[in-house]
Amino acid sequence: MNIFVYSDESGVFDVDHNQIYVFAGVIYLSETERDIATRKYVNVENVIYNITHIRKSTELKASLLSNKLKDKIRRSLNNTYKFAVIIKQDKVEKRIFASKYDKQRYLDFAYKIGLKRFFQELIKTGKINPDEVENLYVYVDEHTTATNGRYELQKTLEKEFKKGMLNYEYNVFHKPIFTKIKKVEVIFCNSQSTTLIRAADIIANNVFYKAKNGLAIDIPNMVATYMPNDMTICTKGIKTTQ
Repeated sequence: MNIFVYSDESGVFDVDHNQIYVFAGVIYLSETERDIATRKYVNVENVIYNITHIRKSTELKASLLSNKLKDKIRRSLNNTYKFAVIIKQDKVEKRIFASKYDKQRYLDFAYKIGLKRFFQELIKTGKINPDEVENLYVYVDEHTTATNGRYELQKTLEKEFKKGMLNYEYNVFHKPIFTKIKKVEVIFCNSQSTTLIRAADIIANNVFYKAKNGLAIDIPNMVATYMPNDMTICTKGIKTTQ
């Protein structure tokens, strides 16, 4: 089994001026599933281009579209697996915001936890057999991570999902959840040329809006993790654990 993750972010990680920061995305459990979703999403975009007369050279970002059009796109993604990480910035230790390095390390950590919680839920419900996962491809919008932080995100995800993690404080080794995985690869890409990053943008924007306004995260087939308290909720389509 090959797993494909496409993700984007919404918000600014700056506790002095912002309350919420979100990572979110769409996840596919095979190449075929991913390719079908890509074609379907392009078709929906073409419909929107035709009814709005927006130039096809213009990227259909969430910030450009009306709520009605964003709803149309989101409905087309109802059957797609999704994950989200919702960071409540006022709950994060203040020292994290003292340097760019610490901020990026925390964001990588939160991203990793959000993905892990998603996979754990699908393993629990039998939708993924962890012994059958061979490759994990994670596509990230290139503007969301500084150049010097890209290698760190790759290392973080490799340790979590392929090599395992050692807790030095307690001298305990945590095995990876995919014990037979061959490759974990992070690919940074441009949303204009990567269709499903645009889908992730729409989902991230919606999660951010709901979290900021205290609304329920009721997006179908989503596993959402709140940080820093690491509380996970699952929506319709994925068994609830709370």
